[in-house]
Amino acid sequence: MAEQVTSKDKIGLVVSDKMQKTIVVRVDRRVQHPRYKRVITRSRKYKVHDEEKTAQRGDYVRIREVRHLSADKYHTLVEVVRRAAVHPDERLKEANLS
Repeated sequence: MAEQVTSKDKIGLVVSDKMQKTIVVRVDRRVQHPRYKRVITRSRKYKVHDEEKTAQRGDYVRIREVRHLSADKYHTLVEVVRRAAVHPDERLKEANLS
């Protein structure tokens, strides 16, 4: 059975994995514009603790809010929801070879 999403959990896209034990996750949310009533996308980036370096750039992950782990890191990785089909760096390498 799938784990329930609590209010402290968020699902987002890994946009950077270049740091040691830390990934940057972009979480998008859709809100209605207060004046024009159009649906717009707001996004925010979170630094997330990834102890085993399991997530890669392009993966969708579930993160959970925890106590402060550093000055600006207060989320931890719960699970990788969906892996990227091809790692974006691999796509660049293939393009440079041809």
